[in-house]
Formats: sequence, C-alpha cells, structure tokens
Amino acid sequence: MSDKIIIGVTDCSKFDIYSNWVLSYNENVQVIQLGYKLNNFEEIEKCHGIVLTGGEDVHPRFYNMPEYYPYCYEDDIDEQRDEFEFKVLEYTEKNGIPVLGICRGMQVGNVFFGGNLIPDITTWGKFNHSKMPDKSDRYHEVIVNPSSWLSGIINTDKGLVNSNHHQSTDRTGKGLVVSAISPDGVTEAMERFDPEGKSFLLFIQWHPERLKDQQSPFSKNLHEAFITAIKLNINHR
Repeated sequence: MSDKIIIGVTDCSKFDIYSNWVLSYNENVQVIQLGYKLNNFEEIEKCHGIVLTGGEDVHPRFYNMPEYYPYCYEDDIDEQRDEFEFKVLEYTEKNGIPVLGICRGMQVGNVFFGGNLIPDITTWGKFNHSKMPDKSDRYHEVIVNPSSWLSGIINTDKGLVNSNHHQSTDRTGKGLVVSAISPDGVTEAMERFDPEGKSFLLFIQWHPERLKDQQSPFSKNLHEAFITAIKLNINHR
C-alpha cells in the first residue's frame, strides 16, 4: 500500500500552477487532476484531500438568481464544471475529506452550502478586486478575525494578499462563517461555523499558489495546515 498523500485538484486553465503549489512543500504528495472533461469522478475515491481551483463564474441559476446572469462574464461560465464541483463537495462532506477552496473554489463552496454571490463587485459599489491593467494580480490587505480558526493557522490578524476576481460571496452559506475580509468589506475567507469533529474546510479568495512571497503565512501556513489535516485524517481512518 502506498504511503503517498493523494490530493485531487480540480481541472482549470491554470491547473499546473495549483498542482505545483500543492506539490511544492512535501515530496510525499501526489496530485490527481479531476474534471468533467476528463470523465474521471471515480478517481476521487483515491484522494485524501481536495483543492477546488479558480476559474469561471458560477452560473447564477445555481443560487436562484438567474437575473444576475448579465453581470457575469458570459464567455466564462461552465455549468458542467459547476455541477461536477458540487458533486465533489457532496462527496467530501459525506466522507469527511479535507477541502481547500481557492478563489472560484470559495464561491462554488458558498453556493453549495446555500449561500449566494455578488456577480460583479464594482457594480455593487466595492473597490476593484480584479487583475491590474497589465494582467498581473492586484494586491490588497486582508483583515482576519482574531477569534477565527483561520487566525490560528496563519497567526496574524492582517496581511497582504493577491486578488484577481470580479465576483465575491454575498449571503454566507449554512454552516459557514466569514473569517477574513478586505478593508472594503469583501469576504476573503470562510470556514466552518462549528469545526469541532468535522473535516478541514477552508475557502479563501486570494491565490496562495501564486503569491509573490511563498513564505507568507497566507500561502505556506495554509499549505502546511491542509497537509497536516490530511495526515491526521488518514491516521484516524
């Protein structure tokens, strides 16, 4: 029996960047690419943890607000991907599999738990959180709830993170709580309201896989906590 930690990473256009980050701090990790285009959902049964990656807007029909569709990037919607990742979350919740959701991953997660989304942040009166004119990531401060589970992972109540998104979570999904926000009030992280006895679940809006400072606690500490949770989960099975 292999002692490798196997992590499923959902398919996206920047899959390699996520995969390399997952593999970067631990030589005992293996990645499986999961996606509806690969027709390989059954591979999730091999996975000890799941990373939900960034990408397309979630179709607003999934949070019962089809009228938001005009505010979405219409060429950037993939309902089959939405459905595939809802199925992934259904599996991870049923089987107690640790999950880290990044950017779109947080938005998918919030919708899965019954929340909804702001379809376009600037139209809703917040600062621009999308990429810079030169296509590079925008950077801004985040404020972490000092009493949150996340705070215990990164050991700081504020820091600088990257940003490349035009949507954000709005009403928080059932069983979740916001654990970090940007100065203008956009949700930057979500966790379980009551994590006791439940599997690791963390949704973040920034991109730890491509932060300029990979030693930042907003990248490295998250990776370490995720891997540690997976190891503990394996040992208790």
